[in-house]
Amino acid sequence: MKTKAILILTALTLLVGGKSFAQMDDCQLNLSLFVEPAKAKNYEAALPYYEKLIKDCPNYNLATYQYAEKMFKHFIDQGDKSKINDLIKSYNLRLENFPAKTKQGEVLQDIAKLKYENEIGTKQEQFDAFNEAFTKHEEDFTSPKALYAYFSLAVDLYDEGKKDIQEVFDLYDSVTAKIEKEENALAEKLTKYMDKQDEGNDLSSKEKRYMGAYENNLKAYGQVKGSVNGKLGILADCDNLIPLYEKDFDSNKEDVNWLKRAAGRLSAKDCETPLFFKLVQQLHNLEPSAKSAYYLGQLADQDGKASKAMEYYNEAADLETEPGEKVKIYRRIADNFRRKGSYSQARTYYNKVLQIKPSDGRSYLHIATMYAKSANNCGTTPFQKRAINWKAAEMAEKAARVDASIASSANAAASSYRQRAPSKQDIFSEGMAGKTVTFSCWVGGSVRVPNL
Repeated sequence: MKTKAILILTALTLLVGGKSFAQMDDCQLNLSLFVEPAKAKNYEAALPYYEKLIKDCPNYNLATYQYAEKMFKHFIDQGDKSKINDLIKSYNLRLENFPAKTKQGEVLQDIAKLKYENEIGTKQEQFDAFNEAFTKHEEDFTSPKALYAYFSLAVDLYDEGKKDIQEVFDLYDSVTAKIEKEENALAEKLTKYMDKQDEGNDLSSKEKRYMGAYENNLKAYGQVKGSVNGKLGILADCDNLIPLYEKDFDSNKEDVNWLKRAAGRLSAKDCETPLFFKLVQQLHNLEPSAKSAYYLGQLADQDGKASKAMEYYNEAADLETEPGEKVKIYRRIADNFRRKGSYSQARTYYNKVLQIKPSDGRSYLHIATMYAKSANNCGTTPFQKRAINWKAAEMAEKAARVDASIASSANAAASSYRQRAPSKQDIFSEGMAGKTVTFSCWVGGSVRVPNL
């Protein structure tokens, strides 16, 4: 042990440029004595010097807290739960002493996660910890697990009678919007690489690593979004929403924000109730807008007035400035065209959705379905007609890669389309291996026939 200490001291002397320890101040010396064994993952040897640093030199060097995080996580992973509070203390000391060099939302969410996962404090206190991180530093609050825990606690508090249902709905909107924002950013990056591959270009090893990371993160967000929706459960069903908003309508009918939220939630769930008409008419009277035009379009749809509904939807799209709401309108228009068999127009609007929300896998999947259904109109020979399934499969695979929430069904669809495409025997007998099939129908574009 004495020999090891001498070796460490000798190494430290070299690291500080040949200075003798007498020339080093206490903070510099203790930092060196802490960092060097910590780098070597000899945390037992490092710990005493960490204690000295936070007592005498808490604002000396950021490395104190960077290595402390690794050290305490190691102890916790080894089963020493007593170090959880030490890790939380270390996070708080970093926030206190190095705020300019710290992503505060990220650290606060980590503190909140530790409290939640280890049942430290009451549910209200755990919720408050997440709430501080999210409301003050939303940009840095990016952990999928933290987003789920934050919302889950709100539902639990509602179940205990400690939160109003409207608070839960409002938080659901905020958390879902945050998840979709992160998904869109990742999908936009991923799409660039997918497009590069589709153009026949090879990706570098670095690009492949990035691509894999984006897909994994998208999968994590997709899973959390599903869990958040599951946690909300029957709270947001029409059977609960309608009586809730009927009860509160008279006292809130002059409150534009309340009307927007109520109409928005009934719209999202397609609740068929006279209350929806009352809400929309009142909202349109108080503040004609893209939203009220959209809701009037929904009402026209329900009455079977398809052309009138399209007028309202297009008016709403023109008036709307908020991207998420614009997506909802474009999707509704696209779905209407698709149901009528107007596939080219439907694709135009699905592509408008994808321009705003690149992670919208359902739009890709709908386009894939329309491609596959157009086989008989997209070729003159049986081979050409069946070749459209390769293009449908490409779209379905794209859906799976950008949207983890539908990956299973999208991959199944892609597999089905590929089975309908020309077989190896067909490719051989037609002499089409490696050639290109061009589509002159509404689908347009082309596909490269696989090589045998």
